[in-house]
Amino acid sequence: MRAARYYGKEDVRIVDDVERPTCGEGQVRVETAFVGICGTDLHEFMGGPNFSPTSPHPVTKESIPITIGHEFSGTIKELGKGLEKSGLKVGQKLAIQPTIYCARCGACENGAENACLNGGFVGLSGGGGGLSEEVVVPAEACLPLPDNVDLDIGALVEPLAVGWHAVDASPIADIKEPKCVVFGGGPIGLAVVQVLLARGAKLVICVEVAKKRQEFAKEFGAHHVIDPTKQDVVATALELCGGQQPPDIAFDCAGVPQSIETACKVVKSRGAVVNVAIWEKSIPFNPNWLVFREASYKGVLGYQKKDFEGVIKALGEGKIKPAPMITSRIQMDRLVDDGYWALIKEKDKHVKILVDMRAGLSDTAKVVSSSAP
Repeated sequence: MRAARYYGKEDVRIVDDVERPTCGEGQVRVETAFVGICGTDLHEFMGGPNFSPTSPHPVTKESIPITIGHEFSGTIKELGKGLEKSGLKVGQKLAIQPTIYCARCGACENGAENACLNGGFVGLSGGGGGLSEEVVVPAEACLPLPDNVDLDIGALVEPLAVGWHAVDASPIADIKEPKCVVFGGGPIGLAVVQVLLARGAKLVICVEVAKKRQEFAKEFGAHHVIDPTKQDVVATALELCGGQQPPDIAFDCAGVPQSIETACKVVKSRGAVVNVAIWEKSIPFNPNWLVFREASYKGVLGYQKKDFEGVIKALGEGKIKPAPMITSRIQMDRLVDDGYWALIKEKDKHVKILVDMRAGLSDTAKVVSSSAP
């Protein structure tokens, strides 16, 4: 079958000789529909391999080259043995939770399989990927979509689940009429904005530098947008909250030194800072930013099944309407030029580029290398 494969730094190829996976007991064969390109994919492409295993992965036993694509939707093509009473059925629309975990380490024993010491993701760590005609995954990874949620929206469930997990880990449920600040207007920051609104936040402020992303934040419902190059974030946020009590919670989705310092300083006494970003390197950090406020700092990672379920329920009820996140749709043979390089060179123009796996490939697209244009 045809698939996109990651070989290393700036080397992604579309090949047509990948063996079709077999569907074993407790597994589901999925015909892929739409695949989102993630920031992690771009980091692997530009500077990897990082997540992608160069030696056999402890769970999948695979190493590069591997099939890629971890934000994806599809339909059930085949059910393996033992799933007769699972509620799953052939033809059903799905979002796929791509979490890979060992079920043996301390994190897994603590119910934190998203932080598995041997973990990974389908489409990043082996085990197939969404950028292929078919993929076989465990039944527990298959989350049915409501009839009113289309497959393109299904491919957005994964990034939205990151936002849901972050909000769920915050003290939002314990605060009456919570006021929140989101640092960063990229895909994950916009996901957090949408989830906060769906979860009843009274006030959502987004802090973002790029003009286009400021516009996206407003489109997705942020009540106010602060440009930190033009305004004092701490003072402005306090004023927007009424001038007496600062924001209750800050979510750092930007992952830059300035954002984490400001996030710590913007929250109220005994407020909370939730770190959503993944940091590429160490940064200066002064604990007094939190100590003098008796504020708390919470790190979150990825998502769990309950987060996918929460997002899908909210989508079905119309509480989250993420369609405008899709800023481009491409065919798989254009993955590198119109996908990766578009996001790298025009990152402020896009939120989410989807690969339409059901669209035909051009006649010349037998093998595509990733040489920079």
